[in-house]
Amino acid sequence: MIHKPSYKYIFITFITLFITISCSENQTAQETDHFEKIIRGGMVYDGLGSPGSVADLAINGDRIVAIGDLSQAVGDTEIDAKGLAVSPGFINMLSWAAEPLLYDGRGMSDIKQGVTLEVFGEGSSPGPLNAEMKQHEIDIQGEMKYDVNWNSLGEFLSYAEKKGITPNVASYIGATTVRINELGYDNRLPNEDELKRMQQLVIDAMNEGALGVGSSLIYAPASYSDTAELIALSKAASVCGGSYISHMRSEGNKLEEAVDELLMIAREANIPAEIYHLKAAGKENWPKLDNVIYKIEAARAEGLNIRANMYSYTAGSTGLDAMIPPWIQEGGIKSWIANMQNPELRAKALHEMRDPNRDWESLGAASGYENVVLVGFDNPDLRPLTGKRLTEIAEMRGSSPEETAMDLVAENGADVSTVYFMMSEENIKKKLNLPWVSFGSDARAIPNEGIFLHSSTHPRTYGNFARVLGKYVRDENVLPLSEAIRRMTSLPAENLKIANRGAIRVGNYADLAIFDPATIMDVATYEKPHQYAIGMRHVFVNGSQVLKDGEHTGNFPGRFVKRDGWQNQCSLADVK
Repeated sequence: MIHKPSYKYIFITFITLFITISCSENQTAQETDHFEKIIRGGMVYDGLGSPGSVADLAINGDRIVAIGDLSQAVGDTEIDAKGLAVSPGFINMLSWAAEPLLYDGRGMSDIKQGVTLEVFGEGSSPGPLNAEMKQHEIDIQGEMKYDVNWNSLGEFLSYAEKKGITPNVASYIGATTVRINELGYDNRLPNEDELKRMQQLVIDAMNEGALGVGSSLIYAPASYSDTAELIALSKAASVCGGSYISHMRSEGNKLEEAVDELLMIAREANIPAEIYHLKAAGKENWPKLDNVIYKIEAARAEGLNIRANMYSYTAGSTGLDAMIPPWIQEGGIKSWIANMQNPELRAKALHEMRDPNRDWESLGAASGYENVVLVGFDNPDLRPLTGKRLTEIAEMRGSSPEETAMDLVAENGADVSTVYFMMSEENIKKKLNLPWVSFGSDARAIPNEGIFLHSSTHPRTYGNFARVLGKYVRDENVLPLSEAIRRMTSLPAENLKIANRGAIRVGNYADLAIFDPATIMDVATYEKPHQYAIGMRHVFVNGSQVLKDGEHTGNFPGRFVKRDGWQNQCSLADVK
């Protein structure tokens, strides 16, 4: 017999189900209506190039959890972003903040521009270090003291995270660092066994999460490398899913040949390749940029993944080593100084420095010595010369600019930081319109206080990103705001294969830059560079607010950011 349910049973079941559904709906509503942080009413730019749209954004933990109309929601912390741009945090493709962050973890000059990820590795990287290299790191520290408690690159980045830093950090492994591990400062090529060990260092770093391999080829001892060595290291990075990035062998007289070398490495190693701070240095070389752009775009059309980054100034900054023959620098700083004081070697070096047909890059000659400004000395006795042009100092000393450059390095006991005025404003604007160009400061992230005021610096240290948004986007309409943001965020994140960053999406890490597009601008000048940019209101790193109303909050949530897929460990046996 089939028993039919009673009406009473049906009624009770219906009521129970209704109550269950109602409670479930109420619970869901309560969960979705309450967030840890809500940013309200800002013009949200997703970082993918889309026009901005007014929306609210919610954060729980380290992630973005909601975007849209959250007017019915409540946040434990709420920020009124009306009239402000809400962007993904900016990625600094070329940062020298590694060691300064150990000394002062705030990264102030970059955080106050909205930079939330610092990328290291232009030729030199903080690891791997052998015992001799670790001692050298300690010996050259000067006023900025820190412990050298790591060996590998991954150990450094983990150490920085544990110590406490505000921005995220990531790194390429430096080809120079790899070379010094195996060959020291010798001016020679590696033999087969040495090259295998160098490739293994690259593999080891990639298995720790490194982004690829980076070179810096105008400086000794990197300049001693040949193309085959660079292809071999790039093949090791390639099998691990990394990329090659390079300060090319020339940015001046042999710029086009240097681009050809980079393209050859990309082809032979089957690897994406990027040019550090794309430029044509020296007035006579400015017209070459058009052909360089043509070469790159032809290679991209061919299927090569070629890109570049830039800084937004007509002057570069490096050291006096960039105008002194690389061969005389062999053996490190002590040998370099001794070589320059050898009459025969000094005479040979002076001859080459004055020879327009030299076979190495001289940024001093490309710029013109009157456009070389000295900005950083380790020797306090030389600091009164800060801000003076090389020609001024040479005249004061009754010497030639070439001799003065060598003498200053010897007296300083170290290389001298230098600003080279060498690019054209027209070329800056051309590069700003290239969709495959991202941005890097080529500078440290430092506070404008304490020991950091003992030397000058390039204004890009404090203004590179703000200058793009203020001068070139708002004031001169060189490119749209949405495109500038894309090139500071999702473009580099995609190039670096960094997952869940560089775009405002639900589920992505909450790295955010919130700024006033009407006021953001760089303030630093060549004469007074230690000045923070203005207009950046709030910055979040991994969901933690690190800048509030333009002031640092004392939070240090920065993490070691690894290449996506790094867990798929690779092997030297994979390299063909």
